[in-house]
Amino acid sequence: MQFQGTADYIADKDLMVAVNAAIRLERPLLVKGEPGTGKTELARQVAAALGLDLIEWNIKSTTKAQQGLYEYDAVSRLRDSQLGDERVHDVANYIRRGKLWQAFAAGRKVVLLIDEIDKADIEFPNDLLQELDRMEFHVYETGETVKARVRPIVIITSNNEKELPDAFLRRCFFHYIRFPDVETLARIVEVHYPGIKQTLVRNALMQFYEIREMPGLKKKPSTSEALDWIRLLVADDVDPADLRGDMKNALPKLHGALLKNEQDVHLFERIAFMARRER
Repeated sequence: MQFQGTADYIADKDLMVAVNAAIRLERPLLVKGEPGTGKTELARQVAAALGLDLIEWNIKSTTKAQQGLYEYDAVSRLRDSQLGDERVHDVANYIRRGKLWQAFAAGRKVVLLIDEIDKADIEFPNDLLQELDRMEFHVYETGETVKARVRPIVIITSNNEKELPDAFLRRCFFHYIRFPDVETLARIVEVHYPGIKQTLVRNALMQFYEIREMPGLKKKPSTSEALDWIRLLVADDVDPADLRGDMKNALPKLHGALLKNEQDVHLFERIAFMARRER
């Protein structure tokens, strides 16, 4: 079972090595990188390339580890007991399976995505240590033990918003997705927009990387934002020559796709203003 990338996802050699190593070791793959570099999409493409089902668990700030295992709906059981419902005699009717339970009980190899684990509180990763290591957990209400007959491929993503515990990191295979270079990003653009004018791509990417390298920028534009911007340039039929101008003289065309806060917009406005004063 080897991941070689897909026609819709440009994966470099290091990323493919990381995915395949995690599969061989049967350990979770922890993927970090800037937002918009394709961490979540990686899990989807691994599932598609290997012909496996994908189970997604999207983490929020309020998500608890227990929700990934199961939840006991005591309120519904109390209500049903008051109504005389016969279902109340079987507690299993009020157990809601979480994403880990679904992956463990699949009976076949699946891909389990735990997306943006760093959004949850600091105890969240530690609370999953045993379950991800042993691939089993106990359901106290029913007395059963849920154990994975086939270990899922676990891919965990993080935007590095907070540090993860060392005990958790020891159980993972780690890979950091670096921001793509110009050549790689050009290939990604070609995948999404086949047949696009190469002059437009070349000039757009030149300006895009100049924006990313601008000193004082609060939020650097991501790969996904570059794709959105280029899509708008194509839709508006922008002349590639118009993208070769000096950025110090004006805001980038359709800059709302790239600059996502007022501080960065003001930064470019100040640079343009100062450049005009110096003429």
